[in-house]
Amino acid sequence: MKEILPGVFHWKTFHKGIQAYVHSYYVNATEPAFVIDPRLPAQGLDWFALHGVPGHAYLTNRHHYRHSGRFAARLGTRVWCHKDGLHEFTAGEKVSGFAHGSELPGGVMALKVGALCPEETAFYLPLHGGMMSVGDAVVRQRGKLSFVPDAYMGDSPKTVKRGLRKAFQEHLREREFDNLLFAHGAPWIGGAKAALGAFLRDAEP
Repeated sequence: MKEILPGVFHWKTFHKGIQAYVHSYYVNATEPAFVIDPRLPAQGLDWFALHGVPGHAYLTNRHHYRHSGRFAARLGTRVWCHKDGLHEFTAGEKVSGFAHGSELPGGVMALKVGALCPEETAFYLPLHGGMMSVGDAVVRQRGKLSFVPDAYMGDSPKTVKRGLRKAFQEHLREREFDNLLFAHGAPWIGGAKAALGAFLRDAEP
């Protein structure tokens, strides 16, 4: 667990299902505190009791429920996913739905990404020069940005990439942010908007 900005914490865990490290975030610089795409950190749930119980867990897409149920059962955390992804939760998981464009508790804006899947969402918070959290659409590998591999884009990767590029170009125009938080890859702190813009310009058309 590392504090990457005042009141913003990051950790990574190994996900056996996909045989890769994935990344989660906790923010207690807001009221209420919240987590994004959470898995259990090495410190366990007791750590949050000392730093501020996250009232909410925000999922960038339906596949990132991860350990949200443990947060809900132990800490009373309310779990949220875009309404188009709620069909995934058929085993009694309690997940609330939101619409793109909504403001969620803590002042978090739910921005539409779509393209990759209908519920794909980026979360924006006007904190520390602006932060945007992205799920599966854009990843960071070895310090470089890329779209998720073509194998995860269905039958028409080019169509999906066009949709992702359009969505993020719109967010670049409308939002100020200096930091990017990735579900797959280390966070980019400082200069993230310029980095994302350069990636979108240079990405395969």
